[in-house]
Amino acid sequence: MEKFCDYCPRKCKIDRNLKLGFCNENKNIRIAKIIDNFMWEEPCITKKNGVCAIFFSGCNLKCSYCQNFEISSGQVGKEYKVEEFINLLKEKEKSNSYFDFITPTHFSKTILSALKKYKPKIPIIWNSSGYEDIDVLKELNNHIDVYLLDFKYASDTLGQKYSNCKDYFSIAKKVISFCAENKEDVFDNEGYLKSGLIVRHLVIPGEIENSLNVLEFLGRNFKERIISIMSQFTPTKISPIKRKLKPLEYKIILKKLDECGFTNGYIQDYTSADESFIPNFTE
Repeated sequence: MEKFCDYCPRKCKIDRNLKLGFCNENKNIRIAKIIDNFMWEEPCITKKNGVCAIFFSGCNLKCSYCQNFEISSGQVGKEYKVEEFINLLKEKEKSNSYFDFITPTHFSKTILSALKKYKPKIPIIWNSSGYEDIDVLKELNNHIDVYLLDFKYASDTLGQKYSNCKDYFSIAKKVISFCAENKEDVFDNEGYLKSGLIVRHLVIPGEIENSLNVLEFLGRNFKERIISIMSQFTPTKISPIKRKLKPLEYKIILKKLDECGFTNGYIQDYTSADESFIPNFTE
């Protein structure tokens, strides 16, 4: 690990051997929770055994509505050194169809060190906020099979408002372009994704114009890629938004989705907004 952290676009440039970064984590990989045979990702990346969902502690965003806030705030769970993480991968690949690295960005170079030493026999999903450093992704690209990226906002203003991130849109649109250029969608003979890109968008109550703008942007540039629209916004005790999505709001988004001419992807049922879908991070 470089002495001064530059893993993500924030470029904190601090020594995470001595001090916590913006992500509220030090240099070692920290995992808050592992769920074997997790079946709640998109159908094309689950297979019969599901994914090994690895929830990393901490985050390089500070989303005020985060449903995983108990762990995204950092310093939750067990630390792993590189060799320990490799041993974990060897153990878990035996009973799962994919590895699902959830919010891994702030550990990216440490994870890369592990993947250079050991490439798992099952595909790796890089499940992130979309706020990534392109140079780091260039190093990771040959070790990652599927990019599962959020595309939260179509403006930097909303990124600052909700995620304490002044350049989210400016960065995320470049990240999606990079991943689209470097990962063609390739399916196995059962129809499951071996390699490729999935772009997710969570519809935020009261911010329908943002979602319309997101769909327009994706429709202009990535119409043929896999798009996943999520209705699962669930208010938490820390969220400034205190309500779920209204049926009419979601209908407007689905109508726009159709108008944009997307050919491949997923939409969540409106009833997906429920606390039962949030993992219990205290067990």
